[in-house]
Order: sequence, then C-alpha cells, then structure tokens
Amino acid sequence: MTAETQLPQATGSCCSPSGSCHDGASADSKQGGVTTVYQVTGMTCGHCEGAVSEEISGIDGVTSVKAVASTGQVTVTSRTPLDEEAVRAAVDEAGYELTGQA
Repeated sequence: MTAETQLPQATGSCCSPSGSCHDGASADSKQGGVTTVYQVTGMTCGHCEGAVSEEISGIDGVTSVKAVASTGQVTVTSRTPLDEEAVRAAVDEAGYELTGQA
C-alpha cells in the first residue's frame, strides 16, 4: 500500500500513530505554509488516495498531502502557493481528474 510512504512511521497503523486513517490532528497543521484543498474525481479507495498523494508529493515545495476518497478532497500544504497546472498534471499522472479548488 503506497500510503505507508506518505506518513512518518506509525506504530498502530500504516496511516497514523493513533491507528486511524483519518486522524483529526494532521501533520500539516503543525508544519505551516500554504494549505489548499482541491477537488479530485475518480478516487474510490485507499489505493486511489495513495496514488494521488504520491504524485502530488513529488511537486517541489509540497510538505504534506492528505487525500480522502469519500469526499474527493485533497488537502495540500506547501511552502509557497502551488501552480494549479502542476497539481493538475500530478493528479492526471495518477489517473484521476482535478476539477479545481474545493
């Protein structure tokens, strides 16, 4: 599962130290920077979340990514504002469609 590579080592789960895939205390709230929420269509499961997160994480300046298949929302924290076309290209590379900011 690719989600294992997007978060620090967890003891209770591949997702977070608390054992929850949707932990309310996310790492991005501690890192600062610019947080943008995007809407992505086509994600249906954890594998989809991991694929999108992995591609967006490769964009220079991105410090964290949290994708949620059930809502289609992807929260991205970066050091500076991102070029939306770079995010769109990353989501496209993962096999999904960026419809814009949520």
